[in-house]
Amino acid sequence: MIKRLTIIGVGLIGGSLARALRVAGACEEIVGWGRSPEPLQRALELGVIDRAESDIAAAVKGADVVLIGVPVGAMEAVLQQLKPHLEPQAVVTDVGSTKGSVVAAARKVFGILPPRFIPGHPIAGTEKSGAEASFAELFRNRRVILTPDEESDPDALALVRQLWQQAGAEVIEMSVEHHDEVLAATSHLPHMLAFTLVDTLARLEDHDDIFRFAAGGFRDFTRIASSDPQMWHDICLNNRDALLQMLRRFTDELNILAGAIEAGDGEALLETFERAKAARDDYCEKSC
Repeated sequence: MIKRLTIIGVGLIGGSLARALRVAGACEEIVGWGRSPEPLQRALELGVIDRAESDIAAAVKGADVVLIGVPVGAMEAVLQQLKPHLEPQAVVTDVGSTKGSVVAAARKVFGILPPRFIPGHPIAGTEKSGAEASFAELFRNRRVILTPDEESDPDALALVRQLWQQAGAEVIEMSVEHHDEVLAATSHLPHMLAFTLVDTLARLEDHDDIFRFAAGGFRDFTRIASSDPQMWHDICLNNRDALLQMLRRFTDELNILAGAIEAGDGEALLETFERAKAARDDYCEKSC
């Protein structure tokens, strides 16, 4: 049982975790903090949090666990604000999509990665944002990645693990570097493709007809282009090296595909499509 959980940035992820822990009866009080009063008040009205605070010192006072749910580009500034006010035994964790930048921000602010700071990333979400989009089942049967280091407090790690398990998630651990490489390929690259495709088509002269006659495949593929632009701006800049490597690899493969189409090389096209279908079907059989 967590006596007091403070959520810094009550959006889709933080709000959904709050709802899940409330359903599980795992937390006595949930406090929310945010820079803007309106979203915070909305979270309070929806019952996502029990108390809203605009003062960060008041928000974290007496907190057993502090969950940071702000865009990764704001992490350093938020940690600077938190630093003087954290309870000595408070466990801190986050939900950022890039872990290298989060760890770097923590080390810059604290001098080290504090032993009771356990970086985390739930592999769950929707294209919607805000506490009003949150729901208790978001993490059920989803994976959450934790990236502790050798100095991490084992009790803090166990508490964060238990917190996500109570929300219904499967918790795994990996290194910071491996996390950022994997997520660049499986999450960050697909978002770049969706954003770029929609932007490219929207700037064509006949874009009205293109969007009017777009079928379900276009809607499904581009759903994630409705995600929060600021969040993805921050992710791009904070996982730049791993993302650029994947973008360049994909560009090379796309050029090979274009060459096969230009040459009328049906055998190469069919081989690519069959290989991709087999990989996708295998993925769905194991994970979908």
